[in-house]
Amino acid sequence: MKRVLSLVMALMLIFVMTGCSSKPAETTTPTETSNEQTPASDTASASIPAEDMIVGFIYVGPIGDGGYTYSHDQGRLYLEEKLGVKTIYKESVPETQECEQEIRNMIDQGAKVIFTTSFGHMDFTEKMSKEFPDVKFYHCSGYKTTDNMSNYFGRIYEARYLSGIVAGMKTESNSIGYVAAFPIPEVIRGINAFTLGVQSVNPDATVKVVWTSTWYDPAKEKDAAISLLDQGVDVIAQHQDTTGPQQAAEERGAFSIGYNTDMSAMAPKAYMTAPIWNWGPYYVEQVQSVMDGKFESHAYWEGMEKDIVKLAPLTENAPAGAQEAIDAAKAKILDGSLVIFGGPIYNQDGAIAVEEGKTLTDEELLNMMWFVKGVEGKIE
Repeated sequence: MKRVLSLVMALMLIFVMTGCSSKPAETTTPTETSNEQTPASDTASASIPAEDMIVGFIYVGPIGDGGYTYSHDQGRLYLEEKLGVKTIYKESVPETQECEQEIRNMIDQGAKVIFTTSFGHMDFTEKMSKEFPDVKFYHCSGYKTTDNMSNYFGRIYEARYLSGIVAGMKTESNSIGYVAAFPIPEVIRGINAFTLGVQSVNPDATVKVVWTSTWYDPAKEKDAAISLLDQGVDVIAQHQDTTGPQQAAEERGAFSIGYNTDMSAMAPKAYMTAPIWNWGPYYVEQVQSVMDGKFESHAYWEGMEKDIVKLAPLTENAPAGAQEAIDAAKAKILDGSLVIFGGPIYNQDGAIAVEEGKTLTDEELLNMMWFVKGVEGKIE
């Protein structure tokens, strides 16, 4: 995984220095693109009836992970329901040349549209898009486009900020744990947004970060949460694809903030809420555009206003007054009166990072490699 992370960081550096637009590093989580980009190309073609449309999905994990891949698969099922098209999918495709082979297999099965859903799938998707110009490709959490390849992600940091409000109101120890995947901008941006949400209601609270260098390893991610609980945290948050951290909180009598999907069934005594994805409407919109012969290559990075990201319903474990607090904050985010990364913001060392009256640009957000004040941990 260290090789994958090094590749991610090298690609991001090249991306910034060549003056390209931005986007997530994840899923990014995903890393990054911006909806500010100009569409790369219009490759409109003849319309395709639903009965002739086959759509492929390449997943980095199993659909039963209860998190990231599960959320994409729910979007796939929504697509089938709304448009009546046939879909095919492949689980647990590594971020290697195997991705390329699975794309070929899907094209051999007649796929006319293919979605690849992990950052490390990006280069293989780009290569296949050039080899198969009549197929339309969509890559989640990357930053590259071609004439027949788009990229897409969502501003999940908005929902993370709201979840931070819940955690900040719930903690009694003023020490919150965060199980994080990789030290890349997508994850760092989420930790910072969460911490800013915490501090908006509880300035004395801190967020302890532990890295796992995994996206999908239930046992390792659960152990990371246990290590934080051993340090005295009483709320666990996560940027992971599994429910391991939630289960650790449940077993220790702590509380938790999930990710990707509503994880209440996995830890009913601990779970309070989660920043979640809503991929279905985007999948329907894009496949319909291909069917209508109106495909346009683009870079998509929208937020709560488009409903691609949201906060899951609060459970009874959430603190009193939390719903009113997040409703008020959400309304301000949507009307623009609350800018999550608007100054003044201080970095981890206490120095001003964003001056009052200033706001971080998308490019700065998509290349964020520093922690805000209140985060305990290192970017390694």
